[in-house]
Amino acid sequence: MSDPMQPIVQPEEQRRYATLLEWSTRVGLLVLVLSFAAYLSGLMPSFVPMDRLPALWSLPVDQFLAATGMPTGWGWVALLRHGDVQGLAGIVILAGCSVPCLLALVPVYGARRERAFAALCLAEVAVLLLAASGLLSGGH
Repeated sequence: MSDPMQPIVQPEEQRRYATLLEWSTRVGLLVLVLSFAAYLSGLMPSFVPMDRLPALWSLPVDQFLAATGMPTGWGWVALLRHGDVQGLAGIVILAGCSVPCLLALVPVYGARRERAFAALCLAEVAVLLLAASGLLSGGH
């Protein structure tokens, strides 16, 4: 039985991962909030005018894309000057939070000569980047 008076010691990799995850989620949420505020306030121009949204919300995605001219895949990146598109940057940051966290673990595992764990981190990053690339879905 463990001594309740002993402090809990977390391994370095857990602290490192948790710290990076905390900060990257804060950045992602901040980008979401700021981009939404810029969109609602009109500080940034909209790609799809707000008054058109109620008519577009109920459309199937293919019809929505055709009606708005919104690109598919990573084409939205070219539209980041628009307030309604900037929110996607926050979503991408949140979706990609684990990538820098996993990469930060590689040196820790490397220093301990735990090559299998380092390789697993790199493999997971490779899978995430491949999935995000759109190559597996034909780029759609």
